[in-house]
Amino acid sequence: MPLRLDIKRRLTARSDRVKSCDLHPTEQWMLVSLYNGNVHIWNYESQQLVKSFEVCDLPVRAAVFVPRKNWVVTGSDDMQVRVFNYNTLERLNAFDAHSDYVRSIAVHPTQPFILTSSDDMLIKLWNWEKNWVCQQVFEGHTHYVMEVKVNPKDNNTFASASLDKTVKVWQLGSAQPNFTLEGHEKGVNCVDYYMGGDKPYLISGADDRMVKIWDYQNKTCVQTLEGHAQNIASVSFHPELPIILTGSEDGTVKIWHANTYRLETTLNYGLERVWSIGVLRGSNNVALGYDEGAILIKLGREEPAMSMDAGGKIIWAKHSELQQASLKALEKEEIQDGERLPLAVKDMGSCEVYPQTVQHNPNGRFVVVCGDGEYIIYTAMALRNKSFGSAQEFVWAADSSEYAVRESSSSIKLFKNFKERKSFKPEFGAENIFGGALLGVKSVSGLAFYDWETQELVRRIEIQPRAVYWSETGELCCIVTDESYFVLKYQPDAVAAAAENPEKITEDGIEDAFDVLGEVSETVKTGLWVGDCFIYTNSVNRLNYYVGGEIVTVSHLDRTMYLLGYIPQDNRLYLGDKELNVVSFQLLLSVLEYQTAVMRRDFDTADRVLPTVPKEQRTRVAHFLEKQGFKKQALAVSSDAEHKFDLAIQLGDLENAYNLAKESASEQKWKQLAELATSQAKFELAQQCLHEAQDHGGLLLLATAAGNADMVTKLGIQADQAGKHNVSFLSYFLLGDLERCLEILLASNRVPEAAFFARTYLPSEISRVVELWRVQLGKVNEKAGQSLADPKDYANLFPDYAASLQAQQMLAGERTKVIPAEDWKDIMANYERKPLEELNALADEEDLIDEPLDDKDHPIAGAVEEELEGGEPSKPEEEKLLDDELDELDIIGEPSKPEEEKLLDDELDELDFIGEPSKHEEVVTGITTEDLEAELEMDLDNLKLDDIDTTDVNLDDEELLED
Repeated sequence: MPLRLDIKRRLTARSDRVKSCDLHPTEQWMLVSLYNGNVHIWNYESQQLVKSFEVCDLPVRAAVFVPRKNWVVTGSDDMQVRVFNYNTLERLNAFDAHSDYVRSIAVHPTQPFILTSSDDMLIKLWNWEKNWVCQQVFEGHTHYVMEVKVNPKDNNTFASASLDKTVKVWQLGSAQPNFTLEGHEKGVNCVDYYMGGDKPYLISGADDRMVKIWDYQNKTCVQTLEGHAQNIASVSFHPELPIILTGSEDGTVKIWHANTYRLETTLNYGLERVWSIGVLRGSNNVALGYDEGAILIKLGREEPAMSMDAGGKIIWAKHSELQQASLKALEKEEIQDGERLPLAVKDMGSCEVYPQTVQHNPNGRFVVVCGDGEYIIYTAMALRNKSFGSAQEFVWAADSSEYAVRESSSSIKLFKNFKERKSFKPEFGAENIFGGALLGVKSVSGLAFYDWETQELVRRIEIQPRAVYWSETGELCCIVTDESYFVLKYQPDAVAAAAENPEKITEDGIEDAFDVLGEVSETVKTGLWVGDCFIYTNSVNRLNYYVGGEIVTVSHLDRTMYLLGYIPQDNRLYLGDKELNVVSFQLLLSVLEYQTAVMRRDFDTADRVLPTVPKEQRTRVAHFLEKQGFKKQALAVSSDAEHKFDLAIQLGDLENAYNLAKESASEQKWKQLAELATSQAKFELAQQCLHEAQDHGGLLLLATAAGNADMVTKLGIQADQAGKHNVSFLSYFLLGDLERCLEILLASNRVPEAAFFARTYLPSEISRVVELWRVQLGKVNEKAGQSLADPKDYANLFPDYAASLQAQQMLAGERTKVIPAEDWKDIMANYERKPLEELNALADEEDLIDEPLDDKDHPIAGAVEEELEGGEPSKPEEEKLLDDELDELDIIGEPSKPEEEKLLDDELDELDFIGEPSKHEEVVTGITTEDLEAELEMDLDNLKLDDIDTTDVNLDDEELLED
C-alpha cells in the first residue's frame, strides 16, 4: 500500500533562476539565492517578499541561514564569501574564499565554523570567531567540488560530492579523506546524510541520472534509484518523514520511500529545471528551487504520532522507532502549567511500518500503529505483536475488543477479539471512518452512523466532517468540520423505539437519533471529552472547553499543541507537540463535575461537589452558573466581590448589594445601588447611596423630585464646599437665593455670566459686577474693558433701570415666602409674569386695576386679562411710561417717538445742545422741530443735516461735556 502523504503547496515565488534554498528554523522564512546576483527572503505564511538585497552582479550559487548569529552567508562566482545581518541587511564581512566559483556552503551545527567548496577543487573550513580565518583546507578531489554536508550524527565528519565521480568523507582536523565512495559513471552533483534511526546512510545524485544510497560504515552502495530523465541536481533525506526527495534537470521532484525505496509520487510544477531542495529538521516543509522561481510545499501531517492511556503511559513514534514515557514518576506538585515535562523516555524498538498514527484502545491494554497502508496492534506494556493487516484507516469502538479498518474507498471490515466479524460496503462509499459509540463513515453524501453490532444505518447527516469525538458514556458526540463544530446528544431510546417501528426509519435513518445541542464557529485541531465537557485546541492555539453552550479558555498556547488526555487523579490535562515535548495544564475535575451536574440540572449532585471546588475556582463556577441563568446560585457561590455585587444588582438584592458597596467604598457601586434603590422606591437608601457616591447631580434630582427644600439647601452647601458650582448654583436658584447664586458665579470667576445674571435678576448689583468685569477684561484688552457701560454712569443705555430696581425690591419680598407645591395650579408661571407692568400697576393709583391676588399675594393667572376685556386695549410699554410722565406734567403732548429718537432727545437735553427739543418743550414753547432745523440750515448756508455723516460722533465723549 502506498505511503499516506498529503502534499500542499504553500508558496509559489516567481523569480530568476534559483541556485540554492534554505529554511529558517524559527521564522516563517524561505531563503533563495539567484543566478542574477540577488538574495530573496520570502515569508511563506504571509506570501510576501520580506527582504531582498543584491550580493554582486554574478550568480550567487550558495546562501544559508546562520540563525544563532542572525546571519545570511553567501558564496558567489566572484569567489567571495559575504556575511549579512538578515534583520538590518548590513554587510558584516566579505572576503576572497577561493580562486574559482564558490559552489556550496555548510554551517557546522555547534561550532563557529562554515565549510565552503569550490571549482578550485578545494574545501575550506572558516572560523568566524577568529575573524574568519581559514582554519583548514581539504585537498583530494580532482574536479569541481559541487556540495558539502556535515554529518548530523557525528559533527566532526562531513561528506563532499565532486565532478570527479566520487563522494568523499572527511574528518575535521585531518587533511586526507577518511574514504572515497565510487560508483557513479559521471560527475556527482549532490550529497546528503540520513538523519533518522541507526542507518549509517548517505545519498548522492549525479549526471548519470542515478541516485545512490550508500552505507558509509561498510562503504557499499545499498540501493540505486532510477527514474529521472536528466542530471540529478539535488537530493535530500527528509529529516522527519520516511522519504527521499530527488530533483532533476528534467523539471521533476520525485519522492521515494526511505525504507522500501518505492517511488511514491512525482511532482512537476512546470518551472523548468530543478536546482535545489531545502529541508528543515522538525518541519514538514520543503523548499524547491527552479529555473523560474521557488516553491514551498508541506508534506504529511504536522500532528505527531502520540497516544496516552488513562493511567498516564505515553507511546510515541520517533521516525520508525517507538518510545514510551510515563507520567507516574513526576512530582505533580512541582508541575507548572505550560512547562515541558522532564519525562524518562524508554526505547521500545523499531516498528515494521513507518508510524503515521499511534492510538490506544479505550482500556489502554493495546496500541495500534498505522502507516504505509498497514496496521499493527501491539500489547501496550511489552509492545508484543498481537495482530496486523492492511488498512487505509483504523478506528477503535467504544468496546475495547472491537475495531474497524477501511481497506479501500468502498470496503470496511469489522473485528472483534482480533477476528474478522463482518465486512460491508457502505452505500455511498467510504472516504474516512470514525470510531466511538457508533461507527462513522464519511462519503460524498455526508456522514453516516452505523450500529457496530448490526451495521444498520442509524442516521445520515449532510455534513463533511474532519473528526468525530464521542464522550465516554456515548451520550454526547462532537462533529468537527473545517470551519466549526457541532455538539449532538445521542438518543438510544429513540433508536430502540424506531427499531420496533420500521415506519419511523427513512432513507437517512432515524431522525430522532440525535438532538443538536450547539454549534460553534471555531476550528478544532484536536479534542476529547471529560464528562459533559468537550476540551479542544483550536486553530489560533487556544486551549478551550465547551460545556452547556459556554466556552471557557484554559490557556493561550505559544505553539501548536495536540491533546493527549486528561488524568482525573492529577486534575491535569496533557498535551504534546510535534517535537514530542509534553506539557500539562491544571483543570480541576471538581469544577468539571460541578458544571456537568448543573448541565444535567442535578443540583443535589452539584451541591455535594461544590465543597470540593477550591475557593479560587468558585468565581469561575459562578460565572458559569450566571450564564446558565442561575444567578441566585451564582451569588451564593462566587468569591469575587465585584462579581457578587453585579449579581446582587441584577437580582435586586438591596441588602447584599448595600453590604458589598459598604465594603468596597466605590463611588460607582454606590451610584448603581442608588439607581436600584430608586427603582424600588427606597428613597432614603437612595439618598444615602448618592451621598456616599458624592453624586450631587443625583441628589439634586432626588431632592427636587421629592420637593424637599431642606435637602436642596443642604445640597447647595455641600456642593459649594465640594467645588461643584453647577449643582450649588442650581440649588440656590431653585430656592430663590439669587444673591448666593451671584456670589457663586463670582467665586468661580464667571464674571461675564455674573454680569448678565445681575442685569436680569439683581440690577442693584450691576455696578459692582461691571467694575469687576472691567478689571478682568482690561487685562486682555484695556479698550474693551473701558467699553463696558455702567448704569450709574450711562443711565440712558439702560432703559427702565430705575423701575427694575423697584421691581427687584418687590420680588425680593415674594422670594422669602414658601409656597406649597399643591398650589402650583393657582399661581401664575414666572415666564407669564411681567414685573415692570405689575410695578406700574401698583404705582398708578388712579388707574390701578384691582388685580385679584391669592392668599399668598401672587397674581392669579388670567385675571388681569379678564378685567381688561371690553375696556381700552393695553398700550405698549414705552407709550404707557410716556403717558405716566405726561400725566405728571399735566399736559397733553403728541404720541411718543421711536425709542432711538427718544434716546437722542435725552442726550441732547443733557448736553444743552441746540437740536430738536423734547416733547415737553414743544408743548410749552410752541416751536416745532421743523422750525429749528430750518433755522440751523440757514445758519450753515443751507447745508442739509441729513447729508452729514455722524458715524464717528460720540455723544458720550467727555470733551463735549466740558461746556
